Amino acid sequence: MSFKRLMAAGLILFLAICGAISSAGAEPFKIVGFGDSLMAGFGLGPDEGFTDKLQAALRAKGHDVTVANAGVSGDTTSGGLSRLDWSVPDGTQLVILELGANDMLRGIAPGITKKNLDDMLAKLRERKIAVLLAGMRAAPNLGADYQNAFDAIYPDLASKYGVALYPFFLDGVAGQAGLQLEDGLHPSARGVDRMVERILPAVEKAIAAVPKRS
Repeated sequence: MSFKRLMAAGLILFLAICGAISSAGAEPFKIVGFGDSLMAGFGLGPDEGFTDKLQAALRAKGHDVTVANAGVSGDTTSGGLSRLDWSVPDGTQLVILELGANDMLRGIAPGITKKNLDDMLAKLRERKIAVLLAGMRAAPNLGADYQNAFDAIYPDLASKYGVALYPFFLDGVAGQAGLQLEDGLHPSARGVDRMVERILPAVEKAIAAVPKRS
């Protein structure tokens, strides 16, 4: 083999090794789903919960991601605030923040819910972690005043912190018997499929908005 051919072959081998090292060293984009039983996958089997199905859907579209499940059934915004720091590990790049449903079901004053979510958003901003805020809506039987105050929490905070907003986490599922468990509150596996389908564009947009790591 001539010297030039030998050098060319060596250069190709070197570039291939560098590419392999670079690929091996690249870490997946880290998402944490932080919420209550709707995030945790209450009543569902393995791989049927929201975070599992969102991760699968994102990977199917070519995104190298992990979606960790930090949902706790029964959690309120007060509980979420108390566990935020240790539930969202360092290195997280995006948090899907979904809390407030249990506050509403317990009739907790909307001002308390808003303050807790505000504090969580402030903590995540301080840590430079992007947020997709997943909204909730109050049940009409709580009265117009409560409903108006509660429903305004999410757009108000999204505007204040400049974070992405997905207006209603249960969009397309709430009130649909065929997409809910028998309790009429939690999504079935089919319901989760619809939730993922509907939120997916918002998650992809949120991922694209996060600055690439150097």
